[in-house]
Amino acid sequence: MTDGSTPDRTRSRQVLDIVTVVLLSVTAVITAWCGFEASKWGGEMSIAFSQASSARVQAASAESTAQAARQYDLTIYTEWVLAEADGRQELVRFIEARFTPEFAIAFDAWVAEDRGSRGPFAMEEYVPPGAVEAAELNARADAKFDEALVNNQRGDDYSLLTVLFALVLFFAALSQHQSAEWRRRTFLALSAVLAVVGVVIVLTFPIKI
Repeated sequence: MTDGSTPDRTRSRQVLDIVTVVLLSVTAVITAWCGFEASKWGGEMSIAFSQASSARVQAASAESTAQAARQYDLTIYTEWVLAEADGRQELVRFIEARFTPEFAIAFDAWVAEDRGSRGPFAMEEYVPPGAVEAAELNARADAKFDEALVNNQRGDDYSLLTVLFALVLFFAALSQHQSAEWRRRTFLALSAVLAVVGVVIVLTFPIKI
């Protein structure tokens, strides 16, 4: 008498084979996608680090310009203080005519306050050329550095997912070499669960094309 369960067992194996092939195929595609995204975010990280470095160099140049301007203004101001102390008003006016525009604004504000503060350089109005640019460039460098760190983490996240999907491939392949059907179903179910978890996680990640 022919065992009636044989066709059912054969059909069950065929279904498991189809599920395994589909699972392996989909996982291989998603793994490749994760590798691609990890590479893209790694590139974005490098670009952001480069931009941060460039902005930092430009900020240093702007700070040097501001420092040179401060030194020039300080030298002129020192001569003004000496001339005023000696009562040489003609020399005082001569020096005042040679104030830089930035220092002249702060100097006028200082005089308007009846010289109540510690000097023109302590006034908020004194902004030497390059100071604003240096502050903006330093802020841009900090922002780009933070962006690079975020992009690096995104690349790492995608790389970790490739490991998870590698486990999916491992258990799916392992299920094909099990003689007992219950073991095959167990490994295949474990593989499917990991695949679902991985897909749910990858859907929450940002995409860079």
